[in-house]
Amino acid sequence: MTYQVLARKWRPQKFNEIVGQEHVSQSLKHALQHDRLHHAYLFTGTRGVGKTTIARILAKAINCENLDDFNPCGQCETCQAFDQGRFMDLIEVDAASRTKVEDTRDLLDNVQYAPNQGRYKVYLIDEVHMLSAHSFNALLKTLEEPPPHVKFLLATTDPQKIPVTILSRCLQFNLKRLLPAQIEQQMQYILQQEQIDFEENALKLLSRAADGSMRDGLSLLDQAIVYASGQVLYESVKQMLGTVASHSVAELIQELAAGNGQKLLNKVAELADLTPDFNDTLQQLIRMLHRIALNQQIPGLNEYEFDPQEIVELSTLLSPEDVQLFYQIALTGQKDLDLAPDQRSGFEMVLLRMLAFKPVDSVAGQSRQIPDQMKNTISESPSFSADKPIEKNNESDSASSVDNDWEAIIQNLAIRGLTKELASHCVLGKVDDTRCELMIAASHQNLLGGKPEEKLQKALQDYYGRPLKLKILIEENTSMTPAMQRQNQLQQQQDEAVAAIEQDANVNALKEQFNARVMPDTIEPIK
Repeated sequence: MTYQVLARKWRPQKFNEIVGQEHVSQSLKHALQHDRLHHAYLFTGTRGVGKTTIARILAKAINCENLDDFNPCGQCETCQAFDQGRFMDLIEVDAASRTKVEDTRDLLDNVQYAPNQGRYKVYLIDEVHMLSAHSFNALLKTLEEPPPHVKFLLATTDPQKIPVTILSRCLQFNLKRLLPAQIEQQMQYILQQEQIDFEENALKLLSRAADGSMRDGLSLLDQAIVYASGQVLYESVKQMLGTVASHSVAELIQELAAGNGQKLLNKVAELADLTPDFNDTLQQLIRMLHRIALNQQIPGLNEYEFDPQEIVELSTLLSPEDVQLFYQIALTGQKDLDLAPDQRSGFEMVLLRMLAFKPVDSVAGQSRQIPDQMKNTISESPSFSADKPIEKNNESDSASSVDNDWEAIIQNLAIRGLTKELASHCVLGKVDDTRCELMIAASHQNLLGGKPEEKLQKALQDYYGRPLKLKILIEENTSMTPAMQRQNQLQQQQDEAVAAIEQDANVNALKEQFNARVMPDTIEPIK
């Protein structure tokens, strides 16, 4: 037997089988239930979302001899004739190949005659926007006074090109682009019925690549099955689509956060060796920035596409402002890829643009990365010595004095990156011979666990010279963390810089003579 592609084999035959267009199928079923059928329907939407499929199901339903819950039964003689392509009262036309007015007139010559097999004669015109102006005028005459036995079902991807005189005489339904989850679920169902082995993360890639079109998604699924010799495997799909691994995109974001242009371009060169689709890579970058932004606002909100721990780590490296900036630059940079000499150079320019516009003092989590000379501005307690551990005689008094020195202790610990971020958002509670107790606010508990906490414990053991066990308590407190202290320092410097500008005599003269105004957001303190 001749192989039938999945998009045709699994084309819906009933309203209940349509995926993602419930607002349309439900309305049509109600119209059949209450016998309120319009004489002309217009189905609009992007490619592969079900316009022609729904039109065919409706054409079959209004002629079906035995509706099953207002779905075509599929068993009666009319339904069988539809399925076998021999129902004489369905006139299906592709307007893209019959645009002339003569074609339209020939088509409509038999409108006045009664149907041969069914109750209604159905004219299904696909891509109706391709008709000429004269053809639309010929069609309009029939739409104004249609015979009671005729129904018009029109489908188009571009309704803006259809004259308003035609639109006003049609009942219009706008079909939605399908969500990746809807396409993925349908793929799973089809593969289970076909008894084909698959990996779920492979289907996630395919459903994303389908770009809202079920037909495109099933076509890609057919290609993936052939590519992997009868299976749907993640690595095969990734190679087929030219998709790079998520950790490679995460490494790009890490270099963006560090502001290292040389390493950033080196990463792009490594990606280029894999011959990826850089447009798809930019899409991945946009989706990862979106997940980072969500995690920063709603910690713990995970999503299937990326590693949650990876997202948490990146969320601490970038400020919310930088994430929004990078996201916007990436969005607007998508169109540049087609204009660039080649995709790689266009992709590189998008990343370099992010570096060029990245503020010097970018917030990481809730703290700011500031010059080293500003990190030791907090006065040290006389009782503290970096060369020896703190003696804990009176617990409450010691805890009070140690609180002010936690920033200095952090500077002497051999930690960096996510581990240092964790320490900066903690407050030192107490230290004894066997235990070091820290406190962290609930809003930053997403920093806990894993390697950062293990590395912090090891660094404290090396610092104090004994096998301390680290215990981090989640509780709200009124003490200032090192991150908050650094933030306050920077905010104070910013306020002083703004005040200095406001009080400057030359600035005031400009304000008086030219009605000028100071924009505080553009002022930066001198480093």
